[in-house]
Amino acid sequence: MNGRETALRRRIRIWLVIFIVGLALSGLTAFPLVTEMRWLDEALRSDGSPVPEWLPGLMEWIGRVREGLEATDGKYPFVLYGTDWLAFAHLVIAIAFYGPYRDPVRNIWVVEFGMIACGAIVPLALICGHIRGIPVYWQLFDMSFGFFGVIPLLIVRRMIKRLETYELAA
Repeated sequence: MNGRETALRRRIRIWLVIFIVGLALSGLTAFPLVTEMRWLDEALRSDGSPVPEWLPGLMEWIGRVREGLEATDGKYPFVLYGTDWLAFAHLVIAIAFYGPYRDPVRNIWVVEFGMIACGAIVPLALICGHIRGIPVYWQLFDMSFGFFGVIPLLIVRRMIKRLETYELAA
């Protein structure tokens, strides 16, 4: 293995770690939703926060989500078990990216699967968001996860293809 190949593998691994950490953090934050929404609502409504004045629609939405989560948690806590599974899915998908971390060329399919998943966020947000009455600006926020998630994956895929040419030449 030459120096360029070693450096390329290192860069691939750095980008994959960034993606894995992002997935894991996204998953872990799905467990304490009720507490997080309470904290977010209180922080945005605190003295000196410009959000209520500048973005009243967002404040109304955050308050409604908090109220819904607290009511659900108080009366039907088992419903939140679904978000526990959402969190678990994020963690499992993050673990899958260990394959490309170990052997990028052989496991490029995991990166491509992740890219497809990032693209699939858009129709999911638009269709389910509309059905569930989610405001358009929140659907756009949700879609941003696919947009920002695909960027490191595109970079990694391009680097893996370059690494593949090194391996074929050896």
